[in-house]
Amino acid sequence: MKTRAAVLREAGKDWEITELDLDPPKAGEVLIRYVAAGLCHSDEHARTGDLTPRFPLVGGHEGAGVIEEVGPGVTRLKAGDHVICSFLPACGHCRFCADGRSNICDVGANTMVGCLADGTFRFHGGGEDFGAMCMIGTFSQYSTISEYSCVKVDDDVPLETAVLIGCGVPTGFGTTANAGGLRPGDTVAIYGIGGIGINAVQGAKIAGARHIVAIDPLGFKRETALKLGATHAVGTAEEAQALILDLTRGVGAHQALVTVGVVDEDVISSAFAAIRKGGEVVVTGLADPLKKTINVSGAELTLFEKRLRGALFGGGNPFAEIPRMVELYQSGQLKLDELVTQRYTLDEINQGYQDLNDGKNIRGVISYA
Repeated sequence: MKTRAAVLREAGKDWEITELDLDPPKAGEVLIRYVAAGLCHSDEHARTGDLTPRFPLVGGHEGAGVIEEVGPGVTRLKAGDHVICSFLPACGHCRFCADGRSNICDVGANTMVGCLADGTFRFHGGGEDFGAMCMIGTFSQYSTISEYSCVKVDDDVPLETAVLIGCGVPTGFGTTANAGGLRPGDTVAIYGIGGIGINAVQGAKIAGARHIVAIDPLGFKRETALKLGATHAVGTAEEAQALILDLTRGVGAHQALVTVGVVDEDVISSAFAAIRKGGEVVVTGLADPLKKTINVSGAELTLFEKRLRGALFGGGNPFAEIPRMVELYQSGQLKLDELVTQRYTLDEINQGYQDLNDGKNIRGVISYA
C-alpha cells in the first residue's frame, strides 16, 4: 500500500514529505493507522546529528493509532484495537525482559537501524529501503510494526492526547519515580523543562516530593512547571544551587534529574554539585554518542557516596508503565491535555520542530484526522 510520511535523507536536512510503499505485516507484526504522533526531541536529534540512525529514515517514535491488520501468529491484538506505541519493543522473554528490565529488551537492538526483527525494512521508495525511527516510524499515516511495540488501550482513551504516553510522559515520570527512586519528602532538582522534564515534575509531585526545583532559561516553561507541580522555578543552574542549599539548610537535593535537550558537561557538573551526600544524578537527556559529556570528581563520587546513572524510558517496563500512565490520566492525577501546546498536520512538521527549538511548545502533536 501507499503512505505519506515525513523522512530524513541525511543529517542536517529538513523533514521531507513523500509517498512511500509499505509492506504488509509478516509474522508477529501489525499494520497500524496512526491517529497522532508526538514531536519529540529525539527525532530532532536525528536531524541535527546528535543521534546517528541509518538513513533514509521515516521519523517519529511517539505514536498512537488503530490496528488495521495483523500478521500470522499475532494473538494479542486484532483489527480495530486502539494502541499506544512504545518506542522500545518488549518481547517478554529475552534475558533482560526475564530479569524485569524490558526497557532494555534485546529486540531494541534495531532501534537506530529501523528494520524489524528479521533484519528487513517495510518502507520503500525510489529504489531505496527506508528505516523506521525506533522501528515504528510514527511520522507516517500507516506503518508496519512489531506487536512487541503495541500496548492495547480501551477504545475511549483519547489517542490524540494519550499519544504522549508513548515516550515523553513515562520517560519523565519514571526518571523521578523509578530511576530516581524519589520518596515522599525528598528534594529534587530538574534540569530542563521540555517534554520529559515537565513529566518529571508531575512524577515528583505525585510521588510526594517536598521541594521540586525546575530549572529552565525560558519563562514560559518555568511558568508551566509551576502550574503542574513545581514548588520553585529558576532560570539558571547557579540560581538553583543557591536555592537548593537554602531550602535544605545546606545539605543538598536528594536527586538531580538531567532532562535537557542536549546533555553537556556543564549541566552534569551542576547537577552533581546540587545533590547531597548519598544523592543521585539521573541522566535521561541525550548527546552526541561520539562525545564524552560526563566528567565529575572521582573523589567526591567515592567519599560522598554520590551516584550517577542513566535512565532509558525512565527505567520502567513499557507494558506496565503505559497502562499505569493511562490510569493516572483517567483519574485526573496526571495532566496530559495541558501539555499539548500546538497541533500540526504532517505537512507542518518542520514548523512544529522550529517551534520546539524556539521554546514555544511544551509538546507539539501531529494529528492525522
